[in-house]
Amino acid sequence: MNLKKKKQVLQKRRWRVRKKVCGSVERPRLSLSFTHKHMYAQCINDDEGKTLVQLSSLTKDLRSEGLKPNVEGAAKLGKVFGEKCKAAGIASVRFDRGSRRYHGAVKAFAEAARESLTF
Repeated sequence: MNLKKKKQVLQKRRWRVRKKVCGSVERPRLSLSFTHKHMYAQCINDDEGKTLVQLSSLTKDLRSEGLKPNVEGAAKLGKVFGEKCKAAGIASVRFDRGSRRYHGAVKAFAEAARESLTF
């Protein structure tokens, strides 16, 4: 698959997911994103356009652990993110996987975060 076609497929999947997932005050959207070196997660209230909670593998606490964007790193980040959301008073979220399929690191993050949150 050439690069142009791959980008088009990913963008279509991203639009398809975002069409169905919208965050609110009661259930903010949990957006997950990966780069080749780092992971980023945030809870977003789409009604007001505000980020309620955010966490990445670049934060001080997690940088020393050297988390990589693989299954093990995503599971650790998901656990910490779930605890951080619970401390902020968020009990239920809507999961936005972006353009990625629900397997591997995305699934590991979701299952670890699900221990503290309700999807």
